[in-house]
Amino acid sequence: MNFAVLLQVFALLALSTPAVSSLWSARHVSDSAAQQTKDQGITDKDEPKDAEGQYQLGLKYARGTGVTRDDALAARLFRRAAEQGNAEAQAALGFAYHLGRGVPQSDTEALKWLRKAAEQGQSGAQYNLGFAYFTGGGVPQNDTEAVTWFRKAAEQGFAPAQNNLGAMYTRGRGVAQDFAQAVEWYRKAAEQGQPDAQTSLGELCANGDGTPKDDAEAIKWFRKAAEQGDPTAQIDLGRMYEAGRGISRDTVKAYVWFSLSAAAGNDEARSRLSDLAKRMTSAQIAEGKGRADAWLAQHQRR
Repeated sequence: MNFAVLLQVFALLALSTPAVSSLWSARHVSDSAAQQTKDQGITDKDEPKDAEGQYQLGLKYARGTGVTRDDALAARLFRRAAEQGNAEAQAALGFAYHLGRGVPQSDTEALKWLRKAAEQGQSGAQYNLGFAYFTGGGVPQNDTEAVTWFRKAAEQGFAPAQNNLGAMYTRGRGVAQDFAQAVEWYRKAAEQGQPDAQTSLGELCANGDGTPKDDAEAIKWFRKAAEQGDPTAQIDLGRMYEAGRGISRDTVKAYVWFSLSAAAGNDEARSRLSDLAKRMTSAQIAEGKGRADAWLAQHQRR
């Protein structure tokens, strides 16, 4: 994995915690928490007093599950649970502060609550804290600290952290460069379906870095990621078909995967597509375009 791709991976995974990353609405509610509580029909008597109950109710309002979605009320419930030490609520509250959803945006408050959750072992918070150290977002940039927190989350099986830890080993950031370790962590994430890790693992297998060179294994992982729409894996798979590495040479299939990668905005794929087309018949090009269009239509319906 080259450094530019490494940065892209971290950027794409920024601040996403389990069960929290997709639960916020786009609007920011500015009314007071007390008024929101009244409007939603919740009284102090009705509100759960236990932290887990408050957190779960907060999730309902954050997601709009069976109730009117309400960021401010969700944040209020998360805070009550977080102040009682509930790690999931602390992570959710930290995420709320990061986005400014239901509370004023504050990186300081976000990191405060994420750290509390991370120190209790909440994997999403550990990952996010590691990402903050990697980028220097709200804390001094520190690759060693980033690795520390990525590792804590990775050891709990959190796939994005496993992928990022693999990337750190690939580049030797915060740790000594070690392709064998990179392979180990990428594989753990790849087996959970993480497309970035699948692509990176495929590249290491194709190059023989940290693992015996194995084109068939590389193709397996490129295909898994490519089928999920990863443009880097798509161009990698296209290269394998173009060269006939680990698979029968097939210019039409190479054209299909280059087309899909190009459609996702990959400039290198556009260049390769243009060069490949010069060596193809008009019938082959038409077939490749048809297959690519069919793939896009099928996957856009999902």
